[in-house]
Amino acid sequence: MKKYQIIYADPPWGSNSQFGRDKNKGNGQHYPLMTLQDIKDLPIRELADENCILFLWVVDTQLFDAGEVIKEWGFTYKTVGFTWAKETVAGKDHFGVGMWTRKNPEMCLIATKGKIKRLNAGIRQLQRYKVREHSRKPDEFRHEIVKLVGDLPKIELFARQKTEGWDVWGNEVESDINLLTAV
Repeated sequence: MKKYQIIYADPPWGSNSQFGRDKNKGNGQHYPLMTLQDIKDLPIRELADENCILFLWVVDTQLFDAGEVIKEWGFTYKTVGFTWAKETVAGKDHFGVGMWTRKNPEMCLIATKGKIKRLNAGIRQLQRYKVREHSRKPDEFRHEIVKLVGDLPKIELFARQKTEGWDVWGNEVESDINLLTAV
């Protein structure tokens, strides 16, 4: 199986024991969700090269679950890589319903395995981009990742589109690998 030095993932976080989700009102109305255990069970260790960086999108209610996923996948948490401040098409702050307060930003965590060198110290954590389809991340993040660590072998998990220079896997795109039979 091909090994990657960059893994970029936006899992379809499902419910966990602490925060219930109504699938008619939450993300489940837009795409199939995965349980925490299903996400942890993905064979990401087989994809990750000995030196690899993980960029993992996480919703607020799954923040602690993301730590479990990072550990299970064989990585060590480092920091928040990106905070996406969402804007409307009119350029105003977007906001969703949230659990306690009206939410806007989403976080993309960075975790590493082995040694990965940062090539560009000018990449900003806070990034402002317009919202598109539900949960679809701006394309610019892929460019920022390459500027940060270089044009290394890379894969986007849970991808929605083919992107030049990236291998992809997901149920909305023709995948370059069959992750579910990788073990």
